[in-house]
Amino acid sequence: MHSSPFSIKIVLLSICIITSFFAAAQNKQKPEQDYERFFRFGAIAAANINSIDGQSFSNEYRFNYQLGAFLLFNPTKRIGLQPEVHFAQSSSTYSDDAGQIYDDLRSGNNQVRAKMDMVKLIGLVNIDLGPSQRVKVQVGPQLSMIINQNTGIHGNSNEIFKKGDFSAVTGVWLQLPFVFIGARYEHGFTNLNDIDNRDTWRSRAFQVMTGFTF
Repeated sequence: MHSSPFSIKIVLLSICIITSFFAAAQNKQKPEQDYERFFRFGAIAAANINSIDGQSFSNEYRFNYQLGAFLLFNPTKRIGLQPEVHFAQSSSTYSDDAGQIYDDLRSGNNQVRAKMDMVKLIGLVNIDLGPSQRVKVQVGPQLSMIINQNTGIHGNSNEIFKKGDFSAVTGVWLQLPFVFIGARYEHGFTNLNDIDNRDTWRSRAFQVMTGFTF
């Protein structure tokens, strides 16, 4: 199975655009504007570009959304802490191979999608890049709790995913006076398959985000 070339190109193009903007914005910053407050808080809106790895899924990226809020603490000049809480939607399409493992997943239609609503708790460490305190590399853990799943299965139970997922998150963040832009990648370590151990399902996602800071 291979990821959709078109979806991957969109993801890579988005990251390239974000990175180029970071570099241009950093070069234009004036020395007197190169500072960061001790405390900020704000709201986030993001495109959640996700997929699920596993033989049962098509392994292509799907576009969804993600909304959240964050607190930003800067106890030192170069290191910051950023806890966040998000509500996110994700989806994946069952592959042609799903019926070879689990007959119920396909139901005679290889275009059936599984959709999930989840709450994400994220703890990030921010590391400032270069002389500016505006551009930050972010890294940290994420715990996702699935609060609703629609798998398209009509049977005794349509819940096929585990309730929790542990992931690692990394990204880059450009802090401007009142807004920010950012890009992230998250990689899940939990096997989300709550049916049995015949197939391993792990999540991965890109986010391209923006929002307000106060």
